[in-house]
Amino acid sequence: MVEEVQKHSVHTLVFRSLKRTHDMFVADNGKPVPLDEESHKRKMAIKLRNEYGPVLHMPTSKENFKEKGPQNAADSYGHKQYPANQGEYGIATIRNLFSILIGVALTADTKIQRMPSESAAQSLAVALPSSQARTDANRTAPGGNEYRLPGAPDRSQPAAMNSIVMEAGNSKNSALMAKKAPTMPKPQWHPPWKLYRVISGHLGWVRCIAVEPGNQWFVTGSADRTIKIWDLASGKLKLSLTGHISTVRGVIVSTRSPYLFSCGEDKQVKCWDLEYNKVIRHYHGHLSAVYGLDLHPTIDVLVTCSRDSTARIWDVRTKASVHTLSGHTNAVATVRCQAAEPQIITGSHDTTIRLWDLVAGKTRVTLTNHKKSVRAVVLHPRHYTFASGSPDNIKQWKFPDGSFIQNLSGHNAIINTLTVNSDGVLVSGADNGTMHLWDWRTGYNFQRVHAAVQPGSLDSESGIFACAFDQSESRLLTAEADKTIKVYKEDDTATEETHPVSWKPEIIKRKRF
Repeated sequence: MVEEVQKHSVHTLVFRSLKRTHDMFVADNGKPVPLDEESHKRKMAIKLRNEYGPVLHMPTSKENFKEKGPQNAADSYGHKQYPANQGEYGIATIRNLFSILIGVALTADTKIQRMPSESAAQSLAVALPSSQARTDANRTAPGGNEYRLPGAPDRSQPAAMNSIVMEAGNSKNSALMAKKAPTMPKPQWHPPWKLYRVISGHLGWVRCIAVEPGNQWFVTGSADRTIKIWDLASGKLKLSLTGHISTVRGVIVSTRSPYLFSCGEDKQVKCWDLEYNKVIRHYHGHLSAVYGLDLHPTIDVLVTCSRDSTARIWDVRTKASVHTLSGHTNAVATVRCQAAEPQIITGSHDTTIRLWDLVAGKTRVTLTNHKKSVRAVVLHPRHYTFASGSPDNIKQWKFPDGSFIQNLSGHNAIINTLTVNSDGVLVSGADNGTMHLWDWRTGYNFQRVHAAVQPGSLDSESGIFACAFDQSESRLLTAEADKTIKVYKEDDTATEETHPVSWKPEIIKRKRF
């Protein structure tokens, strides 16, 4: 039946087309005129050659597909049967056309049998390329059985079409194979840190802390509106400075001059001369509470950040406001300076981090990966990288463009402070009193600390607002909500055997958001 339909359809197509031009031809004047016999033959020959040559002269397959029983015999239902090789357009021709369309040469199995066997069907399925590959294969001529239209350019097919198709199939299969996920490298071993001193003296939350360059004393600012200076070795109070009329939110000691700078929720930024223990300069300009400050390491520039959504750059000597860094849409919680570009980095409650051009006073890069407020930023002392802390996670970045490195997940709390030493120990302190210690390179959390609150304090006063390493990096100081300063040091008795790294090559989850 298939052969009969195919033969009938092709012949009918040719017959109908020829009949339309058999008796009539349109002359120049638009009137139909009969053609003479010679003109008619010439026109028919041209039409046959141009339009139907590829079909009428298509060779058939050499194989003979003989049906069982006598030719033109009827089946059990009385339907007339035709042999497979009757006429020019048999099953072989159809299969040749099929091979042209899909771009895959038929196997010996599919040529011999009327229907391919199961094994042949499987091999054909594997060999079939993707839809795009089939499209490309159709654009390039598949060899021997392709017939181009008259006037079309020649297209040659590579001899190894089957190998190309199989390679396409193999590449598809290999793309579906699961790739090996990156794993965390083995972290460096760090000794655990233990609490060895608690210093009391403030009458309110201790909000900020800084160690002086000579490593002899450190300074703290508190909600009791005072600034206190403590002896680092003994922990005894050396001096109290008063002058702020609200909570002191930031303190820093200059490495270039005997000055101490402080800022607070009273909108004031003060410069203290430590030789006279008096305020010698005020920096006016912020319209709301000043949350943090930092000194430039190489030039006499002070940078402050405020709840008024701006950061300001001050000339230390002249008290002039050099730039007002605008762009954040909420309070700027933290600011850091460095000698290399970008020289200023700010973190804000608008969930963004901005890298600033100090000379132009404009934003270089805005990092929008965090989903919650960024309250802490820390710069690595040796590497050209930095970290930011937020309630969603801690993120590490690479300068100068703020390229994302990795997430440090697990400290599920409001992270108020970050600090890092040159040995690669990153410390994060949170609002719930927990402190996590991380290996900077791998992001491995090797220790978690939750120190008890001072006797007489509520459990809700367990919070860490600031932390800092001393200049020798052998002591870690934390400023806490129970009105104390806690001092930690490395456990000298710990070894890799007594405190092994409980590390497994887990898959790294480098989420961008």
